[in-house]
Amino acid sequence: MLLDLFKIFVPTTLAFFLGIFFTPFATHFFYKYKMWKKKPRNEINTSPEFKSIHSQKEKNEISVPCVGGIIIWVSVLLTIFLIYILSILFPESIFVKLNFFSRSQTLIPIAIFILGSFFGLIDDILEINGKSHITRHSVWYTRSKIFTIIILGLLSGLWFYYKLGMSGVHIPFDGTLYLGILFIPFVIFIMFATFSSGVIDGIDGLSGGVLASIFTAYSVIAFTNNQIDLATLCGAITGAILAFLWFNIPPARFYMGETGMMPLTITLATVAFLTDSVLLLPVIAFVLTATSFSSSAQILSKKLFGKRIFKVAPLHHHFEAIGWPSYKVTMRFWVLSIVFAIIGVILFVIS
Repeated sequence: MLLDLFKIFVPTTLAFFLGIFFTPFATHFFYKYKMWKKKPRNEINTSPEFKSIHSQKEKNEISVPCVGGIIIWVSVLLTIFLIYILSILFPESIFVKLNFFSRSQTLIPIAIFILGSFFGLIDDILEINGKSHITRHSVWYTRSKIFTIIILGLLSGLWFYYKLGMSGVHIPFDGTLYLGILFIPFVIFIMFATFSSGVIDGIDGLSGGVLASIFTAYSVIAFTNNQIDLATLCGAITGAILAFLWFNIPPARFYMGETGMMPLTITLATVAFLTDSVLLLPVIAFVLTATSFSSSAQILSKKLFGKRIFKVAPLHHHFEAIGWPSYKVTMRFWVLSIVFAIIGVILFVIS
């Protein structure tokens, strides 16, 4: 057990310090090439509440880079690469035991993580180049993003079903529900649902703190499952997120952007399936769930009844609109995320 804990601790710490070391160079590059959104987000929103809480943020978006997620995936991938290469170069060393790249546990989440980072970066680059009319208003582009998530979910589902023999979902306290071939579309649905929670990246420090607690919880869950490689990957992702968060707390040096949110949310879905805890995902990631639900409910309510449920959606902006300072929203969402992550882990252990 001590060796397993050491295996998780080293890559987690390495990813954190690689992120801390890499960030000053990346930040210089981001600012040198003005890698921020060229148009504010609220140009299509006429809500007075939205405008009031975004008056200052609107100015910040024009001067703060929106590709901070690069810090996260570079740190994670460098950690994986360094340990893997060292394990090959020194086959008799401790690096062999530290290597967490494995076909059964981490191959698919790493692949999804890389693809999500790439597709998310495309979205951010379009924003940087002033193509917001494409990213925000284009029907074909929206459909392309949906199609991308469907394809990534399909690839994951096929791998789980045909390569790993997964066809059921564990129901807490009630055994396993076997879905057969329907397991594959279920994977697609869950991946799309977690991707929709990416709207939480709207306040300095919010998304980083929330996601760090969620991936920590899944590291613990994977560890209790004896999936040490997967637990280590979740640990490395957590370390990289914390390095990002070090520079993202107010005033943020950069925002996470799609190149951070997309890989993290869709990788989270694959981790939930690999640990057979997907039905606990809404609990462990309660803040993400509530944020995604608030946006969907707001849209449906406005279309069906012509009324808004929240002053502003997503949920964190609603609390800003009713008078909470942004730092209070962030801290309270962090607390809630930690609490529900702990509840989710306990439910997993006892079920």
